[in-house]
Amino acid sequence: MTTPESDLPAGVPGRGAPESGSDRGVRPWKGWWTDLAAVASFVLLGFWVTARLWLRPSHGIRDNRTDQSQFEWMMAHGARVVTDFVYPFTSDRMNVPDSVNLMANTSVLSVSIPMTPVTLLFGTRASFLLFLTLGMIATATAWYLLLSRVVVGSRGPAWLGAAFCAYAPAMVSHANAHPNIVSQFVVPLIIWRTLRLAEPGRWLRNGVLLALAIVWQAFINLEVLLMTAIGLGVVVGALVLGRPELRRRARPFLAGLGAAAVVALVLLAYPLYVQFFGPGAYHGLSWLIRGYSTDLASFVAYSRESLAGDARTAQGLAKNPTEENAFFGWPLVVLVVALLWWLRRHAVVRGLAALTLLFGLLSLGREIQLNGRGTGVPGPWAALEGLPILHSVVPTRWALAITPIVGVLLAYGAEHVRALAARHPRARPQIRFAAATVLAMALLPILPTPLPTTRLDPVPAFVTSGAWRPYAAGGRSIVTLPLPDTHYADPLRWSARTGLDMPIARGYFLGPDTRPGRDRVALFSAPPRPTSEFFAEIRRTGAVPPITPQARVDAVGDLRYWRAGAVVLGPHRHADALRRGMTELTGIRPTYTGGVWLWDVRTLTD
Repeated sequence: MTTPESDLPAGVPGRGAPESGSDRGVRPWKGWWTDLAAVASFVLLGFWVTARLWLRPSHGIRDNRTDQSQFEWMMAHGARVVTDFVYPFTSDRMNVPDSVNLMANTSVLSVSIPMTPVTLLFGTRASFLLFLTLGMIATATAWYLLLSRVVVGSRGPAWLGAAFCAYAPAMVSHANAHPNIVSQFVVPLIIWRTLRLAEPGRWLRNGVLLALAIVWQAFINLEVLLMTAIGLGVVVGALVLGRPELRRRARPFLAGLGAAAVVALVLLAYPLYVQFFGPGAYHGLSWLIRGYSTDLASFVAYSRESLAGDARTAQGLAKNPTEENAFFGWPLVVLVVALLWWLRRHAVVRGLAALTLLFGLLSLGREIQLNGRGTGVPGPWAALEGLPILHSVVPTRWALAITPIVGVLLAYGAEHVRALAARHPRARPQIRFAAATVLAMALLPILPTPLPTTRLDPVPAFVTSGAWRPYAAGGRSIVTLPLPDTHYADPLRWSARTGLDMPIARGYFLGPDTRPGRDRVALFSAPPRPTSEFFAEIRRTGAVPPITPQARVDAVGDLRYWRAGAVVLGPHRHADALRRGMTELTGIRPTYTGGVWLWDVRTLTD
């Protein structure tokens, strides 16, 4: 096993701890059984969080149905890249007649492509659910290996830190259909490869390996990659300042870092060009989304997905159930502050403290909120949110980056307790009892609960049977009612079921607002058209707006713009109003077939 200080410039704060307080000297077979038990516990936790989804095949994630539909669509796109050799970075199967810039969206190509066999054999729901579950398990396992082999050198403390990194409240919150965010298994790999850059004589090899890890993470989630880079920069800087003896390793480290930067930029140059300058690129998130900040009170509150949490309390402290990025609870906050004070003499801990403060302040957004109310006090983010790259970051997610910091601190603290107990054998029972009590008080309230689910409407037989195909011939699209957007994304799930063979108008994706004066900021769909707004109002209110001659002209014009072959209406709570609105707009009476109301509009759009 690698000792804490033998392999890295970014070593362990607890260097010099006696060997009796670590796993050094443990028989290899016993160590491997411990590793297997640790991974088995991560598997159990992963399936515990997603248990209801596995046990109820007809159900989906209750609190984020739209993102689940979007990720199922993305899994189908990854499979199509493999089977049909389609262009991976954009797609014309949504938002007809335009396309969607998938590099500017969560395309997760480094996962969806390898999971093609699962998608083809078992369907997009299965591949999405496996991605979500294995993402958490792999994240915990990767952190465990990094902490046990490189950072603290002990399996028990490493298990504690790794379990927190993968199953903390913020991570379970994002398990509400954000598999790209909970899948952080490449982050420990990037950290490990960064630490190996200081190894003499292997700067090129180590730089290339780091670059490959960076590219891998770039195709899972760029936001997490940005936060990892900033975090590593701060911690390495703290080490250089706090441990001058490490400066002699600067030459191989910088050479390897340069090699990693060059290789990563070469491999990512074209995809990033498509993302920022290609068709469908946008100029930052909307002002509303850039206002998603972390409420100051949420740091000491409990998440709705935690054992001690409840939805009523959490609702006023976060924008939605998927963005509960802090929610550590009072006991854990007190414990973290105590650990930072106890271990303050160590360079790594000082770097982690600075990083926690930085990420915490950035997450407060442009105006600090307290208990759901603005304080009038501007946050540091107000001066940064308009900068390139940063204008595409959701500010509250900076708090998410505190989770692995806390996990590492818990591992460090547990290792120091072991060392303390080893140095004072007579007080060992008391030390262990005190440590167990403190950990129970801090961590038991935030244990994860299974994600809530809801029954999804089955994909209509009109879609699964292929009855839509004649209406999509000749480059036509299928228009769904209501048209898909951030509030209604079932049509993406329908299209995914067909392997994206069924093209749909509009969609749920990030694309530029091309209306005059909007500066191409991101929208969660295509720019609105008269007919999409007409049916969006029916979806919101259940009432049919007044139908004017101009509305009928606009409807025909929009159907022609979308190259519509058919308009379909599946199960919806306002189905009667939607059906009446479409019929009165076009004068075409629908037929009920395959579980949908169908308007054949080819005579209008020819």
